[in-house]
Amino acid sequence: MNPSTTGARVLLDELARHGVREVVLCPGSRSAPLAYAAHDLETAGRIRLHVRVDERSAAFLALGLAKTSRRPAAVITTSGTAVANLYPAVLEAHHGAVPLLLLTADRPPELRGIGANQATDQVGVYGEHVRLALELETPSDPARQAPAWRTAAARAVAAATGALSGPGAAGPVHLDLPYRDPLAPSGADPLDPVGGRPEGAPWVTLPAPVAVTAGAAAPLAHDPGTLVVIGELPTAEHRAAALAWAGHHGAPVVAEPGPGSSPLVVPHGDRILGAADWVGERLPSRVVVIGRPTLGRAVPSLTRTPGLRVEVVTPGEPGAAGWADATHTVAAVHPFAALATEGAGREVSDLARTWLAAGERMSAALATAAADLDGPATAQTVHDALPEGSALFLGSSSVARDIAHGIARPREDVEIVTSRGLAGIDGCVSTAVGLALSRTGPTVALLGDLTFLHDANGLLIGPDEPRPDLTIVVVDDDGGSIFSTLEYGADELAGPMQRLFTTPTGTDIELLCAAHGVPATTVSGTEGLAELVSRPSTGIRVIRVPVDAGARRDAGQAAREAVVAALTD
Repeated sequence: MNPSTTGARVLLDELARHGVREVVLCPGSRSAPLAYAAHDLETAGRIRLHVRVDERSAAFLALGLAKTSRRPAAVITTSGTAVANLYPAVLEAHHGAVPLLLLTADRPPELRGIGANQATDQVGVYGEHVRLALELETPSDPARQAPAWRTAAARAVAAATGALSGPGAAGPVHLDLPYRDPLAPSGADPLDPVGGRPEGAPWVTLPAPVAVTAGAAAPLAHDPGTLVVIGELPTAEHRAAALAWAGHHGAPVVAEPGPGSSPLVVPHGDRILGAADWVGERLPSRVVVIGRPTLGRAVPSLTRTPGLRVEVVTPGEPGAAGWADATHTVAAVHPFAALATEGAGREVSDLARTWLAAGERMSAALATAAADLDGPATAQTVHDALPEGSALFLGSSSVARDIAHGIARPREDVEIVTSRGLAGIDGCVSTAVGLALSRTGPTVALLGDLTFLHDANGLLIGPDEPRPDLTIVVVDDDGGSIFSTLEYGADELAGPMQRLFTTPTGTDIELLCAAHGVPATTVSGTEGLAELVSRPSTGIRVIRVPVDAGARRDAGQAAREAVVAALTD
């Protein structure tokens, strides 16, 4: 037997036994044993293989495949700089609790530190940003080594999924895999890997997934003056549990975009938080922050209010993944199991009635002030036109805020998905492709033009690869207009603004798509946009929506004035 190819077959066989069904492969020589093993598993119908030429896009593709399916997806690379190119997705998976397996081929120990080609120190390269990092023994005697490789596969899946501590502890896992020549299979190699439990059973049986609210924890106490803030959470189940707890206690909710809905979610809640005078006169007695708020500065401003009690519910283990407290004002931290509901539910609080009524007035005022196909109007048009059962993936930066500003109440039949573990604009096209490949319903991505261009390599899909049915709506203001809404957009700083911050590129998005064989069209009105979005895509298509970059700051100011007027009537 060829030890290297046999070792790779054992490892991938065991990962498949533990439910890994999606593998993303980048070309390389040192990773050849893993490539052949993955190809054999796909031929046998046990996995689906995706090949990408760019490691960064490949890792985000794997992240997208795992994000809502919650099954760990694996990405395979060769040694050297290829390993470093996975790091952006590793960070997003770490902060977003996404189960991601990093299978990096490596030179054997005797070729490290001596100037060998494509050899660097890969062991521990991702530091504290992985749940588990293992260097497997270099294959030499597969019959002896196979049990250890299979156990390592089980440990990797358990750590990536949070099988022993709950889905909030999920995240990336790194397996560094040294291989010696020969790296290609020989004719004598057995197709069936060495060992393995009978009838395809895993080597180690892992526990069933832990329920989001399971476990022993003191229930979070009732307080009729509570305001709930829901930020980024790992899964739709976490979000549902948070909304259910708020509903059980009759508490108003300010929620960032995400799956699920509730009548207690305050329309445009982030806008109401920005009305400091109104909020100051109607303060809650307690704010319960569930997850990690990532949009804007309104929530941190609220939590800094003197005398306001702030408590946090974290989806991970306190002290392990930490908890959200950017202002260092949190008085208490609770595990997610504290959201378990017991007994009869409470009536809707007076605080909730006050905040919800204000939200409805704001919603009417903002609808009157909306411009035709600015950012929020585009987001609302896309959201409203989606086919039933769609997933809407939001790029970072402006569009995530546009959804919050443009939609009073998200549809319950649409799953809103974000990548806000670190909220970077990189890898969003690939993440959306992975999301679309992981589900059966329609998938639409709403991205800014810089976010789209930053991961244009996500459109690089070979002719033999699985292709998603995905609509990508690009809000094209030729640059990062979000910066114009911040302090950098002040008139006195206008001189270097474009070059340093908004960075317009002048790229013709339709021509770029044509180079990749992806159909693209430009629309300039709500009716045309709605008509296109309402029709599910076959393959990938791009819809470009040009918007006025210079209008975003003025539109934001007009919206704030409309909010103040609505709240003072």
